[in-house]
Amino acid sequence: MAMDTGAAARPDLLGRATSQSDLVVQWLRTAILTGRFEPDEVLVERRLSEQLGISKTPVREALIMLSTTGLVTVNRNQRVRVRRLTVEDARHVYEQRILLEPWAVAEASRSGRADFREARDLMEDAERLATTDDTAALVTTNRDFHRALYAQCQNRLVVGTLDGLQDLTALAALTVFWELAPTWQAESVEHHDIYKAAVDGRADEAGALMRKHIERSLVRLSEHTGAGG
Repeated sequence: MAMDTGAAARPDLLGRATSQSDLVVQWLRTAILTGRFEPDEVLVERRLSEQLGISKTPVREALIMLSTTGLVTVNRNQRVRVRRLTVEDARHVYEQRILLEPWAVAEASRSGRADFREARDLMEDAERLATTDDTAALVTTNRDFHRALYAQCQNRLVVGTLDGLQDLTALAALTVFWELAPTWQAESVEHHDIYKAAVDGRADEAGALMRKHIERSLVRLSEHTGAGG
């Protein structure tokens, strides 16, 4: 599969590729979450297949998969666009995460089988990126850090749901949220506290800290945009 993808080819934690369609999903996701494709931009199967040097079938399958996570939308004419999130959309994403992510992190910590080394490395990467202007890389690293925590739980349905919510969180962070209210320092401190509690096996505390972390994001969103709730 010849894919001249440039920076967008960076390995993606949110989907281990097992087919050509999976590879295209990874590439498209990263391209969207790094700003290569912007909100409302139309994604044309033929152009993408030519760009990637593959047939249209895996591109079509990848676009269908991304539509289920909400990263792209499909209108009645089957035109596919990169989703443009509103402030209300972002709030709804965080509200759903509050229901699932604290539980998943607590369960991962409680299991005694979780390996959080990847989360540690990603946390350190995020701290380094916070001193640069690479906002897109910081956003995706933040997303990957969260996944490295909650994906250690054994409930694959919850993990799959959170993967989609994390995609939308990253898109919101890139286009709606952190652009209005940069909070890198606060995020870093909160991540440290959550990670330490999870590693130490303090499951209930890890879950509570994650809940507060997401709730603070909702408060920040409301304060800086006037969103209700």
